[in-house]
Amino acid sequence: MGADAEIRTLLARIAQLADTGDLDEYLSLFTEDAVWGMPDNPAVGMTANEKRGHAEILAGAQERRASGLQGPGTDSRHVLTTIAVDVQSEDYRVARRYMVRLEKSDFADDDWVDKLARAGGMSPQQLRDHYTPRS
Repeated sequence: MGADAEIRTLLARIAQLADTGDLDEYLSLFTEDAVWGMPDNPAVGMTANEKRGHAEILAGAQERRASGLQGPGTDSRHVLTTIAVDVQSEDYRVARRYMVRLEKSDFADDDWVDKLARAGGMSPQQLRDHYTPRS
């Protein structure tokens, strides 16, 4: 597996563990000096924030779980899209990606599901089968 595929796999695993996994395993995927950043997300009541290092990243994940925003038992899943990794750059360890957080209510609007499915190159039923949160 090439470096770019390894980075994509790492990002996917971080998203999976954020949704349903063990926080110790989640934290093990970050370097000691990692920076976890999130832009403003008014839809879920979060302001832009940045966590530096294991202690802050863990505290942030615990806060999001305690608030019911993500984690086991919530009706949300992270979906990564348009991951761009440039392994030729001097600092290729930085990857840019977009993440969509889906909740059960997102699947109630057939037009929205159709748009998401088209963007992901799949049928609406495939999107529902693969990403509908199970509780």
